[in-house]
Amino acid sequence: MQRIEEEPVGIQHRPTTYAPPRTWRTWLFGRPLRTADAPHQAIRKIVGLAVFSSDAMSSSAYATQEMLVMLALAGTAAFGYAIPLSIAIVGLLAIVTISYEQTIHAYPGGGGAYIVSRDNLGELPAQVAGAALLTDYILTVAVSISSGVAQITSAVPGLFPWRVEIAVALVLFVMLVNLRGVKESGAVFAIPTYFFIVMMFATVILGLFRYLSGSLGTVIDPPELEMIHSAQTVSLFLILRAFANGTSALTGVEAISNGIPAFKEPRSRNAGITLIWMSSILGALLLGITFLSVRIGAIPSEFETVISQLARTVAGGRNAFYLLVIVATSLILILAANTAFADFPRLAALLGQDGFLPRQLAYRGSRLVFSRGIIALALIAALLIALFNASVTALIPLYAIGVFLSFTMSQTGMALRWRKIGRLKPGEEARERGSTLRYERGWRAKMLINSVGAALTAVVAVVFAVAKFTDGAWIILVLIPILVVGLSAIHRHYRGLAASLSLNDFGEPPPIARHRVILPVSGVHRGTLAALRYARELSRDVTAVHVSVEPAEGERVQQKWDLWGEGVRLVILDSPYRLLMEPLLEYIETIDGERQPNEVITVVVPQFVPRRTAANLLHTQAATWLEWALRDRPGIVITNVPYQVE
Repeated sequence: MQRIEEEPVGIQHRPTTYAPPRTWRTWLFGRPLRTADAPHQAIRKIVGLAVFSSDAMSSSAYATQEMLVMLALAGTAAFGYAIPLSIAIVGLLAIVTISYEQTIHAYPGGGGAYIVSRDNLGELPAQVAGAALLTDYILTVAVSISSGVAQITSAVPGLFPWRVEIAVALVLFVMLVNLRGVKESGAVFAIPTYFFIVMMFATVILGLFRYLSGSLGTVIDPPELEMIHSAQTVSLFLILRAFANGTSALTGVEAISNGIPAFKEPRSRNAGITLIWMSSILGALLLGITFLSVRIGAIPSEFETVISQLARTVAGGRNAFYLLVIVATSLILILAANTAFADFPRLAALLGQDGFLPRQLAYRGSRLVFSRGIIALALIAALLIALFNASVTALIPLYAIGVFLSFTMSQTGMALRWRKIGRLKPGEEARERGSTLRYERGWRAKMLINSVGAALTAVVAVVFAVAKFTDGAWIILVLIPILVVGLSAIHRHYRGLAASLSLNDFGEPPPIARHRVILPVSGVHRGTLAALRYARELSRDVTAVHVSVEPAEGERVQQKWDLWGEGVRLVILDSPYRLLMEPLLEYIETIDGERQPNEVITVVVPQFVPRRTAANLLHTQAATWLEWALRDRPGIVITNVPYQVE
């Protein structure tokens, strides 16, 4: 018998004319954007500095204070160590900046430490880097918002009891702005970011001028020195603890390397220039603020920040200039959370694409941003603020370990990448998942820079972990391994699912030998007959099942079925204990136990659909309950047949 070849199935592409309607979401988040609009949402360097650098620059507002908090354990005489410590931190900043500038050009698709670790160190180190960055971004939101609220309560002490509520409200505000899109959030945050830069440089320049002219003086009525722990002498360990606190100024440096795709073309070049701008501004502000804070005798306190003391000393009181500095600082600290809102969803999307986080996080929302990641970040950060009572000092010990761990992983990965490049011949290329390797001159010098950076940041991470262990750093040291275990579990699930769904070595499926249809009926009515007609279209092997709680009701159903059942057999299950679902499930399980290979059982359930949604509460929702009860049984299909009623 000659086999007739079937015509190939045609594939059609049809444009849809549907457009999302204007609703309250349009007013709140903006009009939905087409996928083709993505290139128009890319940002310039000026806006990119505001979007990705506010976190790093804002850390200059609290890094000095956190150094002084540690040095205060040895008394105010130890505050002088803050100046050489800030110089050392700026040197470390320069090394990290050079490293990430190389990363930006090597990995133009973004991803930062996670992608670098994945391609050069392996799957497990990549998960560690990803977990460290995720915790870093969550803490960025919590610390920056809490620090911004601390500035506000310094100027208005009456708001201090409400600091947690204010902080949570601000987190939700930044979340809403980011849900409107990267370009729009960047435009919103650009003005406050540059306002902060101008006001802080004005404060530093004016303060240096007054210092050189001998008119600066010291803080009037400084807050009382709070001794968190017992007094100590100046020791290497104390200096290292102060240095570790001050390195919080480096948080956010990696943000630009994660967000390269947000920049306009040429992306790598624009992102690299923005990184250099950011680091230069951050280094200058950190040195200036630390120098002046020490010279005026500023005292670290929860009730008035060092920036507040510096501003009123430089300005000569709580005048208009002072208020502008406080407003600028509060705004940048609050909006510094925007850096995390820009990068956390992107990193979560990369992890989702690789199968380490739920895949839903990789889907863009109506405004071409990863909306689910933005919402998740806001909720977790708000919870953290509430748990730690919006205290910057309490949150800081949790902060920098993840930052410097990701720094170490990234720079170690880059050092190994340069080593692989050095093994290539001129003109030779090697393709990796995230980049293309090409031979480059000077690879040894670049490998040395990354190696030194990796060693230094690893030392800082260890010092921070040891120095802050009892203050709360142990939480991160426990949390990161737990997150890695969770990421691995999710990845195993997706790999197992992919193997189960793979079409490799998948032959032609065997034909269905028998298709049984079970039709549960509570009564005989129009909805039942609609489901019956559908069931008979599926198979001629249909069995209706009625659970009889009362004998009289069972008889009425039988009489009606004789008239309207179209000859389909009816099974009546007597239920002396007045149970409905259990006898039906027992019957289905009995049929399932007798099922032969390649048999399929379909349970067709009539479902009432009232016009009013609230009226669903008046019905049993049998289809939903059956689906939950039988969803783990292979070969059983649950189908509900809706019947619209008034």
